[in-house]
Amino acid sequence: MIKNIAVVLAGGIGSRLGLSTPKQFFKVAGKTVIEHTIDAFERNAHIDEIAIVSNPFYVAEVENIVVRSGWKKVKKILAGGKERYDSSLSAIRAYEGEEVNLLFHDAVRPLVSERIIDDVCEALKIHEAIDVTLPAVDTIIEAEGDHIATIPDRSRLQRGQTPQAFRLAVIAEAYRRALKDPAFKVTDDCGVVVKYMPEVPVFLVKGEESNMKLTYKEDTYLLDKLFQLRGLEMQGDIKPDTDRLSGKVAVVFGGSYGIGLDTARLLQESGCRVYAFSRSTTHTDVSQMADVREAFDKVAAKEAQIDFVINTAGVLNKEPLATMDYDTIRRAIDTNYLGVVNVALAAHDHLAKSRGKLIFFTSSSYTRGRAFYSIYSSTKAAIVNFVQAIAQEWDTDGIAVNCINPERTKTPMRVKNFGTEPDDTLLKSETVARATVATLLTDYTGQVIDVRRGGQS
Repeated sequence: MIKNIAVVLAGGIGSRLGLSTPKQFFKVAGKTVIEHTIDAFERNAHIDEIAIVSNPFYVAEVENIVVRSGWKKVKKILAGGKERYDSSLSAIRAYEGEEVNLLFHDAVRPLVSERIIDDVCEALKIHEAIDVTLPAVDTIIEAEGDHIATIPDRSRLQRGQTPQAFRLAVIAEAYRRALKDPAFKVTDDCGVVVKYMPEVPVFLVKGEESNMKLTYKEDTYLLDKLFQLRGLEMQGDIKPDTDRLSGKVAVVFGGSYGIGLDTARLLQESGCRVYAFSRSTTHTDVSQMADVREAFDKVAAKEAQIDFVINTAGVLNKEPLATMDYDTIRRAIDTNYLGVVNVALAAHDHLAKSRGKLIFFTSSSYTRGRAFYSIYSSTKAAIVNFVQAIAQEWDTDGIAVNCINPERTKTPMRVKNFGTEPDDTLLKSETVARATVATLLTDYTGQVIDVRRGGQS
């Protein structure tokens, strides 16, 4: 079978973004853009190997990222050139003489989906050249100076994305012909094939709006929001490989009922030594830093290190802001947000020592403010931003920080606020606990992990 090689093009300098470093090193959701991009190809089963083509001045930086990330598929780090096509040529020449497929992808398209990669690889079984496109949504004009020359038929126009994929023999021959043309000028690899090898049809795979390219400063805000909204989804039937948890030490706040209790139980059943704290059982109030530090001190006195910290503590008071008692408002903010900050601060040194994992919880209500949820939804939105920020700050300490975002879940807190609801409309707390434990076994950081009912029985 022909190998699929993902060629991540990271040779740009990002002048239009206005940053001091190339845009592929811009950080979002706890990682650089190029890390998110390579992660997508690293975890895709159809990709056999990855080659990174870097700006020559940043090869050492890319090498450091590869070593730190522990990617197994990255086999080549190549130097690019002045023009975009120089980067493509660098990869073509590196694999010259081999029978492989090359998938060229912009390093600054970090939200490329598994579906797009799957479809491109599937199409390569039949076709020799592939482009990823979307229909044009705006009217496109051809200008002549300051005036409209023509208006092409929009129904025939598509917007190009990446990856663009080819049999190596095809793209190599296209460039061989192109480089003989004194007037050679092209913006992408498919354009080279279309112009210089018109006998090879380019098959179109459907792209996605979220597969955007980071180009301008305004794109950074959109990209950040897309990462927040996209998250990483875990279905309700997930069964984590718990063998790797044996001998680990976990601290669970809010571990007396609901998701916290089920998480603590699953960890214990997996051979993890678990220490659970809550207001009702150990009189631990996460809004009080002294209580949180005391909890960690108790665990540290018994254990050599702490590997996992999970904070499920939270309160929900569903009522209009104007009728809420101020003490209730303050208690909700202190527990839901200040408690998260306290747990993070108190956990830092322990998790830096173990290069451990830290997990907090948000709610599907974090994406927009809703009536009767003003305090709850705003604190949950703050948690998402907090997680993404400290994931970036603590990356060099080896601490992974993530946020679980479950659908509506049947917990005592929900029953108290919503009464009895049909079981088939709610997640089970054990389902969320399984996704939480599964997250501890990943290398994710700075991510919002969406938990859906999926295959829940």
